[in-house]
Order: sequence, then structure tokens, then C-alpha cells
Amino acid sequence: MDTYRNFIGGKWVTSNSSRTAENINPADTEDVIGTVRQATRDEARAAVEAAAQAFRGWRDTPAPARGKIVARAARLMEDHKEEISQLLTREEGKTIAESRGELQRSINVADFCAGEARRLNGETIQSELPLNFAYTLKQPLGVVACVTPWNFPVAIPVWKIAPALVAGNTVVFKPASLTPATAVRIVEIFEEAGIPAGVLNLILGSGSDAGDEIIGHPAVKAVSFTGSNSVGIRLYEQCSRRGAKVQCEMGGKNPVVVMEDADLELAVESTAQGAFGSSGQRCTATSRAVVVNDIADEFVSRITARAKSMRIGSGADPKTEMGPSVDENQFKTVIQYIDIGREDGATITCGGQRATGDGLDKGYFVQPTVFDRVTPDMRIAREEIFGPVLSVLRVKNFDEAMQVANDCEYGLSSSIFSNDASRIFRFVDEIETGMTHINSPTTGGEAHIPFGGIKGTGIGDREQGSTALDFYTDLKIVYVDYTGRKREGNLY
Repeated sequence: MDTYRNFIGGKWVTSNSSRTAENINPADTEDVIGTVRQATRDEARAAVEAAAQAFRGWRDTPAPARGKIVARAARLMEDHKEEISQLLTREEGKTIAESRGELQRSINVADFCAGEARRLNGETIQSELPLNFAYTLKQPLGVVACVTPWNFPVAIPVWKIAPALVAGNTVVFKPASLTPATAVRIVEIFEEAGIPAGVLNLILGSGSDAGDEIIGHPAVKAVSFTGSNSVGIRLYEQCSRRGAKVQCEMGGKNPVVVMEDADLELAVESTAQGAFGSSGQRCTATSRAVVVNDIADEFVSRITARAKSMRIGSGADPKTEMGPSVDENQFKTVIQYIDIGREDGATITCGGQRATGDGLDKGYFVQPTVFDRVTPDMRIAREEIFGPVLSVLRVKNFDEAMQVANDCEYGLSSSIFSNDASRIFRFVDEIETGMTHINSPTTGGEAHIPFGGIKGTGIGDREQGSTALDFYTDLKIVYVDYTGRKREGNLY
């Protein structure tokens, strides 16, 4: 059984901390994968200082050379794709098919970012004065902290670390405490790819101690965070007091709108994928189905049947469609929200309790759950559950559907199922989310396309795509006067 180590200044270092936590397989709680020693504040500080010391050399490394290291990391992830996928499934619980998809997404992101190293372009700008011009440069910020969640413990770190490195920043990586093994494996990949000492550092520890030390350190010029709203807002407040740049990707309560002209078979299967895939543990999960009355009964009947047919089990079994909640706390949270839905008067059509039998008793499995006749004021319609729970809200028409879909503090993703072009484009115009899908699930994305939300979901620049470099760089404006003469008149 492994005891995971921190990576500081190019060396793997065992923590001096006496505080430990076990890394447990959520599909089989008797399977202990390893042990984490929670890093101390001193160790977190040492990681930041190592990154600060390495910054000048890394900044001065030509961007294409930085990109080559990220490209080598992509090839190494490709070489070890199955091994890391199996580790991801064992540690986080998602199905092996989902893990393989996450690894491919990570490889795609690293490949794209490596190419961006040759496109760190500015622009030349014509001056209003003769024999003058101006141009812009993108320059790195310095030390960047990447704070990542447990639900996509390979993809999200890669889509933060890769652009940060390509831009010329050094990184302190603080992953979620529940997924240390995959975090270590990612850093090992970058180490093997040739990352210089101190450029990438890993700290395994709690947010309240090690994380707080990293976030508050004056050498940390930017923080990229993905996680809950409560933590993200607190982090934003802390960083803004000292002028650090912040990017937060937080919660979602994503609606799918199903109109009477929809392909109902497609809408039901896509909603099931969005609601129950990854056990509902993704910020883009479909948690609300806003359905017009004309087809609501049929939709509920079909989505209930599909939920009942979901094959639940260990993600290592290729036949499994849905794995467990990530740990006991998350499992209890999902069960608590199901009880809240019942108490608020929603009609439960399937699921609603722990899944047992057939080898499930040792894991944190929740039955896929569908609530019908949910009203917009109910907590299960407003709060992020992060579990396999779908709320169906019935509406009279398109206008009411838009009102209900937008009645939410979050604004990450959405989708509509319809064949009416007028409605589709009205939906695109009016929906209050950063991303939207037409006749497909609320989940999904591509490495070269921006990712992110609005309203209570997102703070700062978008992630992924060419826009990812915006957060990790400062824009410098340069004025060039080649007249060789003193300028006359006002120098506004």
C-alpha cells in the first residue's frame, strides 16, 4: 500500500505530518489504495518558494520549448492510458469507459496546449502618429496555484497545468484530498516528460491548512480553482484582498428543456446520460428536466424506465453504467437531498435509496432517482446535489420553460430538445448559461473549445481552448517611436 509523497523543487518528499487519511475505493470500502500524509503549512510554503525560485528560468525558456515538454506529457499519458484509467476508476469510482474518456480528454487538452506554445501571439497596432506603432505581448504571471476537485481528477488538473506551463508560469498543484493517487501519477508524467525542478510542485493536504497557506502566499500571483461555491467564493475574497488574479469554476444546476416536437427517444437517453453518468458527480450534470405538459407523462414514464434499467456496480466491470458516490460524505449528502425532495412533496417515481445486493453492499451506491412534479421553489430544483437525482418540472409552453430554466443562481450548461429552428435560436439567445447544447446532453466538451459558466457558476476567464491562455498571461503594450525627435504638442 502506497504512502503518497509531495513533489517539491523537483524531489519527492515524504511529509513530516502525523495527520493521515486512507485512500479508499468507493465501490469497495475494504479496498484501501494508499495513505496520505496531510502536508503541513511549512511544506506548502516550501512548494511556493520552490516555484518562485524556478520562475525566472522557466519564463526565459522559449515558449515552443515549453510546449515540447507538455507534448511529451501528452504522449506519456497516451502510453499509460489504460493504467491510469484503471487507477482513476479504482480511486474515484467512475466506470472504466468514463475513465478512458477522461484520459482521452486530458491527452487532447495537453496536445492542444502544446500547440498554443507556437501561438502566443500579440498584435501590431497602427498609431495615429507618423513613424510610430504599438504592439502587444503576452507574458506569464509568475507562480500559479491550481486547486482541483475529485470528480475529474486527471482532466481538470491537466487543463489547468498545461496552459499555465505553456504560458511560462510555475505551478503549485493542490488536488482534492480524495484523489491523491491520480494526482501523483499526473505529476510523475510531467516529471518524466522533462519538467525542470521547481516548475511543477505537488502538495497533498487539506484546504484549511496547506491550501490556505498556498492561496495566501504573496508569491502566488494567480489561483485557478474548480469546486464548490462556498469554497470558491471564500477563496475569491481571500485572493482579491491582496490583488491576486482568480479563476473559479463552481456549481451547476443544469436544465434540459424538452418540447412537444422533440425526438423523445433521443431526449430521454440524453437526459439519462446527463443525469446518471458519472453518478451525477459533474458540474455539467443534467439535474433539471423542464418538460412541456403535452409530453410530460410520456417523458416521465420513459426516463423512469431508463433509470430503473441502469446497471449499477463497480466501474471496473465494463458492463457497469453507473458507479458509486465518491465517499461516505457525498453518499450521505445525496440521500439527505432525496429525503428533502420527499418532504417537500415531490413525487418519486424510482430510486430514492441506497443500492444493495449483487456486490454493492461494500460501496457507496445510490439508486438512480427521478422526482416528478417538482416545483421551482423546492430545494431539489435549486441546490446542487452532485448525485444521480433528476427533477422533472412541468411547464405549459416554451415561454414558461425559459422562465423556469433561468430561475436559478447557477449558469453553467443547458440543452434543448426540439426540431423547431425558431425555438432553438430563441433558446440560444435567452438561456442564461455559459454553454448550451442543441439536441444533446448538457455534458460534454472539446479540448479546443472554451469551457465555463456565468452567474453564480463562474468567476474570471474561461478555461480550455485558446482563451485558456488569457487567464495565465498578462498583456503588455509596447509603444515604438522611431522618429528620433522630441514629440510636439499634448502627450495625452
